[in-house]
Amino acid sequence: MSQAFDRAGWQVVAHVRRAAAPGMPARARLLRAPLAELDAARLRAEGRAPSVVVHGINLIYTRWNEEAMPALRQGIALAEALGARLMLPGNVYNHGEAMPAVLDERTPMRPTNEKGRIRVAMEDALAERADAGTLRATVITAGDFFGAGTGGWFDQAVAKPMARGRIDYPGDPRLMHAWAYLPDLAEAFVAVASQAHAPAFQRLMFGGHSVTGSAFVAALERAAAGLGMQPARGWRHGRLPWWALRAVGVVVPLWRELARMAYLRRVPHAIDGRRLEALAGPLRATPLDEALRRSLRELGYGRAEPQWAGAGSKPSGCQA
Repeated sequence: MSQAFDRAGWQVVAHVRRAAAPGMPARARLLRAPLAELDAARLRAEGRAPSVVVHGINLIYTRWNEEAMPALRQGIALAEALGARLMLPGNVYNHGEAMPAVLDERTPMRPTNEKGRIRVAMEDALAERADAGTLRATVITAGDFFGAGTGGWFDQAVAKPMARGRIDYPGDPRLMHAWAYLPDLAEAFVAVASQAHAPAFQRLMFGGHSVTGSAFVAALERAAAGLGMQPARGWRHGRLPWWALRAVGVVVPLWRELARMAYLRRVPHAIDGRRLEALAGPLRATPLDEALRRSLRELGYGRAEPQWAGAGSKPSGCQA
């Protein structure tokens, strides 16, 4: 995200809790402090007060239910004190197991688990503050993240077994699933942030790559072949054993939390991003083969050395 804003000429002030992520722009000003200790007055005094705050706080997935709302409240307080627009990456948790095959800005929010209910509450909190006249906010909803980071479905469940000549797809390969290549999503954030006139609160949908599992795996195989990863005897294919996640989840909290989101792999869904493009103009859309090739390179797979490009690193690509 920082790279995309930097390339567009924005002055980037990046809040980091540890070392800066690989690919952080050299011109970025780093803030190393707990979120609750960020001081708007001090930022203004130092000439570092941003006009846009991207709330991309990455929480440990097993603590997300407890920490997501408190972290957002801190982000809201900072944005209000700065008079800045708060931008939040959203996801499809809001729509629950009954979600239709195609999602857009008019799709009802009917969450069916705690993470979905929290996601709805987060967006409602932004809308309420905007209605009160104290905040300007934008939510851009996207599918499963991949590219420019580690810790998500793509690198952990799909790419990791490739080192052993195997591709495991986490869902039914016949079903549509929405994916979001992070560098492209970051460009969408920049395009929306650059709009001179925007409503106090808006929800937008990022189309990304909505493809069947079979099409995703075929593109992945082509990308891998371009990096010299094709096994001599061809790829072996498998499915993620959800029953094992549920069983081991009794004692492993992370697996338990992932298993609770299994419905996202058995309910087909695509995202209609036409309203976002109508608002922000043509957006960069990296072809799926190329996006997957770059993602594999960034993870260190194939002949090429890893390269960091696009939106920078996000420690966890799981939808949160």
